[in-house]
Amino acid sequence: MRLRRRDDPLLEILAGTGRQMADAVLPTVAFVVVWLVGQALSWPEPILVGGLGAVVVALVIAVLRWRGGERPGAASVGLLIAVVATLIALYTGRAEDFFLPRILANAGSFAAWVVSIAIRWPLLGLVVSAALGRPRAWRNDPDLVRGYCRASWLWAAQYLVRIVVMLPLWFSDQVVALGVAQLVLTWPLVIICALGSWPLVRSALPAGHPGPRHPVDGGFVPDEQTSDSVQGPA
Repeated sequence: MRLRRRDDPLLEILAGTGRQMADAVLPTVAFVVVWLVGQALSWPEPILVGGLGAVVVALVIAVLRWRGGERPGAASVGLLIAVVATLIALYTGRAEDFFLPRILANAGSFAAWVVSIAIRWPLLGLVVSAALGRPRAWRNDPDLVRGYCRASWLWAAQYLVRIVVMLPLWFSDQVVALGVAQLVLTWPLVIICALGSWPLVRSALPAGHPGPRHPVDGGFVPDEQTSDSVQGPA
């Protein structure tokens, strides 16, 4: 049995993460744009007005997500980060510090994904299996565990790329470049991860494996199906 494209639940499930990327991108764009305007017009508190712009945008996103059916706690994560980022930048007086929570969040996420792979509980497996309504069944399928570990490296890599690019910009006080990096390294990287996850998972599955929707307890054994098909009905 060959796995067909429609047997792949990963792209549909992981595409949902794209909606959450608005939390990171739009408030950041608002901050940079309003801060630049404040700088150009010599406003007395450009960081404050930039932060207020970011918080307002994050609030609108949170309300829309909440009205769309998300739980208030999940919908307000982006708003909380925007508020914290604004307070940090106001406290230090450095506009680039608005990006510090995002840089730290990427560092924490990278560490979490790597640790999950090391202990053979890859986060990708947890995300996909929870969305499929079978949160633990995949743990008994060594082929799926191996596949999720492979694909999880791709998701870990996206966080590392952001850290490597954004940290030097933060050290060199490049506010606009940080905003551009946040924009460029969000949607494209998530799309790459969503598109690349299934091929990596599939590469670890033996021919005939029923895929993530149907984990096989103890691992799939192709020879059993082959022998049954050769013998035919009794």
